[in-house]
This record gives sequence, structure tokens and C-alpha cells, in this order.
Amino acid sequence: MVSRYFDTDAVCAVQSLRGIVVQMHRSHDLELFPEYTVTQMLFKDVKNAAELRKMAVNGEIKGALINPSMIVDAFQILVAANKAAHLHDVGKMKTRSLYSEIIFNLSPTNNISEAFKRFGISDSDNAVCIVLVHNKEETLNVDDIVSKVDGQQIDVDQVSGLTDAAQIKKLYKVAPMEERCGSLLDAVVCRMATKDVA
Repeated sequence: MVSRYFDTDAVCAVQSLRGIVVQMHRSHDLELFPEYTVTQMLFKDVKNAAELRKMAVNGEIKGALINPSMIVDAFQILVAANKAAHLHDVGKMKTRSLYSEIIFNLSPTNNISEAFKRFGISDSDNAVCIVLVHNKEETLNVDDIVSKVDGQQIDVDQVSGLTDAAQIKKLYKVAPMEERCGSLLDAVVCRMATKDVA
């Protein structure tokens, strides 16, 4: 499953002598925008969501802070990031920054405040997915971001364990019949990709 969406080389695992301390993040180069790399980090048992939100607003964390309960799979975030990179390059973003555009693109509707309410983190959240978009040649200091989160970092592939499938089906209006011929991820990505089509 890792090789499906991510470069396996980008998985970072650090081992210590007293046990294994694993810090995992996933990076993926956008094929249509080769100058961009998207890095995702996932945390659970987060105790400082309010502080993280404030840091993001103040520019201390340059990334999108996403509520993982609304994410079916890491691929969903890559779709949103790819669309955000395209809109950024052509100057047609609907929000003020690339990171807010990623959050907005996760939503099935064109309501920006609703997108932030559903997909951004709230002060009481106990899990967060941090998404960074950076230049391929740029050195990314993942440890700096990780040190700001008071929580346990887990593998991005574990996002489905934090997913609220019932809430996602309700928000994206996924009918049971639709799930018989495709996956929940298929339904979500289809709605994300076509929300701007009239």
C-alpha cells in the first residue's frame, strides 16, 4: 500500500539503542507539478490542538492542519494538494494561501468557512494531519514540526483508523448503492474533483 501513493524512500524511521522510536512522514512529488513535494505527517493523542492552530495562523507552522477524522486515505490529501498547486500556479485560488486552499479542496462544497469547520482542526481535536508543500530542492526540517506537536506521531497509512466513515458518507452524500460499485475513497475523490463543474 505504501508504494501506491508514496515514495518508499521518503519514510523516515529513527531507531535508538533503548528501543525503537519511530518518526514517520510520507513525501510525494506531484507528477504534474514536479517542483512541488507534498509531505504528510499524522499524529494522534494530541493535547495542544489549540496551540497548533494558533501557530499555523501566526505562520509558525507553514502547513495545512487537517482533521484526520474526515480523511479516508492519504490519497485524498494528495488530490487536494495537487488541485491547490494547480490553482496557485494559474492564480485562481479561492483562499489566501496554498495551505488554506488544500483544506478548501477537501470539501465537497464551495463554502470556504464550512470547509475550515469540517476539515481544519478545532481546539478540542486530539488528532491532526499536517500537510506541507515545499520545493523539491528545499531541505525540510520535519523534526522542527514534530517537536511542536504534543502527541504521538503515527504512520500516515494509519489514517483510516481515525476516520469517521459515517460523518464522511453524510457530508459527501454517499449512497449505499454507490459503495457497492466503488469504494468510499472513490466517491470522495470524485466529488472533490468535480465540485467546480457546473
